[in-house]
Formats: sequence, C-alpha cells, structure tokens
Amino acid sequence: MPKVFGYARVSSTDQSTAIQETALKAAGAAVVFSERVSGTTRDNRRELAKALAVLGKGDTLAITRLDRLGRSLLDLANIADEIAKAGAHLRVIEQAVDTSTPAGRAFFGMLATFAAFETDVRRERQAEGIAKAKADGIYKGRQPTIELDQVRALKTSGLGPTAIAAAMGISRQSVYRLLAAKDATS
Repeated sequence: MPKVFGYARVSSTDQSTAIQETALKAAGAAVVFSERVSGTTRDNRRELAKALAVLGKGDTLAITRLDRLGRSLLDLANIADEIAKAGAHLRVIEQAVDTSTPAGRAFFGMLATFAAFETDVRRERQAEGIAKAKADGIYKGRQPTIELDQVRALKTSGLGPTAIAAAMGISRQSVYRLLAAKDATS
C-alpha cells in the first residue's frame, strides 16, 4: 500500500518545524522527517536523505512549500529525479503541486524555476545592500571571533591543533585555517 511521508525543514536552530509537521500530518503523512539546516545545498541534510531512502513505488513525499525542499534549480531537479526513480511522487501542499500528474510535473518545473530565481534575486539585493553600506562606511564586515594571537600562543606552547581547538572551543579546521594564514603572513 502506498505511503505518504513528510519532510519539514527550517533554516536555523532557533526556528520550529511544528507548523509544517502539523500540516504534513493533516495531509496524511504517517512519518515526518524534520531538520533544522540551511536549504541552500544538500550538505548535512540527513533527514532529507532518510526521507528519500524510504520512498517506494507509489509513495508520496509531502512538503509544505517548495523552498523547504531546496533553493537551487539543480538541487530541486535532482531531488525530483530521485523521487521519480523510486517510483514515488512529490506533493507540495501550499502550492498545490502533485507530480503524479503531467500538469503537476509542469507546475513543479515552473515553481522550481521561480524558487531559484527568488534566491538569486535575494542574493543580488543582499550584495547590493552590503556594497552600499560599505561605500557609506556603515558596514565593516563580520568581526573575527577567534583570536589569532591566542592560537599562535597555544601553538608556541607546544599544543597541537586538536588540543588548541578543545581549549578554545572551536573546530580543528578553524585552527588549521588560522595557522595556515599565519604561515602565509610569516
């Protein structure tokens, strides 16, 4: 018997998926995969991977809005292809898309194009705003959150990158990046 699975996503940890989950359950989703992660790429979207992995022939993956699934046209097309290859369908509740029909597949394509366009326009506006703020002397950029001198001092005292990262509460990759920057300026 075909099943309906839900997928809910918000972009940051201080947001809630509760409203999406309620809507997905009301749409018939027995299981809802939820996560708090950016939708700009598929990196670290473990719950999406799980949702796609459980889809079988005749199943439906339900989402509330297309932008919950992805932001780029390529990601949306790839996800739709994975769903189709599983023999399943995509249903977008708030935008009345159902890829089980030819009209639904066409509408999905149009919405995916507009979703990607919206992301590009938002990125352009943000870049223009930052450029204007820099020109006006208002925007100085993000202030460094890690003290390079402290990393250097810990390295000089004989600590390795793992110990430095633990002592400072930062990632090892940040330590490597700072040490590499130090070597480039030396």
